[in-house]
Amino acid sequence: MLIAGFPAGAWGTNCYLVAPAAGEECVIIDPGHQAAEGVEEALKKHRLKPVAVVLTHGHIDHVASVVPVCGAHGVPAWIHPEDRYMMKDPSMGLGRSVGMPLMGEITVGEPDDVKELTDGVKLELAGLELSVAHAPGHTKGSVTFRMPETAEIPSVFFSGDLLFAGSIGRTDLPGGDMAEMLDSLARVCLPLDDSTVVLSGHGPQTTIGQERATNPYLRDVAAGQGEGSHTPPRRGM
Repeated sequence: MLIAGFPAGAWGTNCYLVAPAAGEECVIIDPGHQAAEGVEEALKKHRLKPVAVVLTHGHIDHVASVVPVCGAHGVPAWIHPEDRYMMKDPSMGLGRSVGMPLMGEITVGEPDDVKELTDGVKLELAGLELSVAHAPGHTKGSVTFRMPETAEIPSVFFSGDLLFAGSIGRTDLPGGDMAEMLDSLARVCLPLDDSTVVLSGHGPQTTIGQERATNPYLRDVAAGQGEGSHTPPRRGM
């Protein structure tokens, strides 16, 4: 298994390229702001051929490079239908007025081929299996992707802006909802094995076991307490 990840752009959003091995087909997860160059470097370094872009949600820091990346390689982009509108008008996901400038170098819009994600579907792409879980809270159309455990590696969980090392995604932007966030944490994250590797939309790698033990949000959800008063600031754009 090959997972090549790097933080990109002004928001340091993690972009991942996932493949069975070097020299194989791959899936690109969340090519955000200024990620296109890093994607091309990783493709060349590992001799990868992309077959699809998959998106954890529609915020501009996760989708800003979708058009150039998909266009350069003739591949589709997968996104949940409730977040699709943000590819065409990212200002709507940030609470800005329509037409308000948003970092002028960003190319907004949809790629030529857009496919919609649904909860519970298993995507078979590039020889990989990605299980999709709808996980609203950060946005209405947020999803996570999970790869199954094998004899060689533990399960890998691409959490987007649902779960971070030590924190969770913010809920104060349009489409955010704290009650939905807590429900998604309980429904999507808590059932996972402690050994599950968490690769999030921002920040370092962690595991479900580490977050179950130390993340105050996840601990409160596990204890049935909702959002505790001692919790740290939420993260994400």
